Amino acid sequence: MSTQRQDRGPGGHAEDFGWSLGVLLRAYQDAMSGVLADLPHGHRGYQIISTVVHGDQPSQLALAAHLGIDRSVMTYLIDDLVEAGLVERRPNPADRRQRKIVATDAGTRTLAELERRVQDAQDAVLAPLGPDERETLCTLVRRVACDVRDIDTRQDPCEVADELLGPRHHGVAAKR
Repeated sequence: MSTQRQDRGPGGHAEDFGWSLGVLLRAYQDAMSGVLADLPHGHRGYQIISTVVHGDQPSQLALAAHLGIDRSVMTYLIDDLVEAGLVERRPNPADRRQRKIVATDAGTRTLAELERRVQDAQDAVLAPLGPDERETLCTLVRRVACDVRDIDTRQDPCEVADELLGPRHHGVAAKR
């Protein structure tokens, strides 16, 4: 495949960042939907468990704010993860009025396996790039995403992704 062809999308989209981002987002979402299909709420469930294991959010409300998920939606997401035995609500020792979300042993083991599978799927999506290029791309995208998130936290990132993906994936974000 020639370099020219690699850098051009159908219809000459070489300079269209939105087209490129949309194609990449769809490929990533397709890869993740298979990997996370058995987890309650798919990618959203994965984000929650990962944040619970690797972060230290003091309450369910703080967890919702950190992930950009509406607090009433977060309640249902957590309920399903509790029912699956992956997390539990515990009183926060610093403020017993709050409930801290804590991973169970099963949740921690599940996350370790999912992280491996997610990495493999991500590597497949980013296969055209070398390891250094992948790291650079991920670092730059993370930097922009964190900056954008700080600018506009009013809208759930999953809803934004659902809108960007259009009718083909309508409602996928809600199933996560």
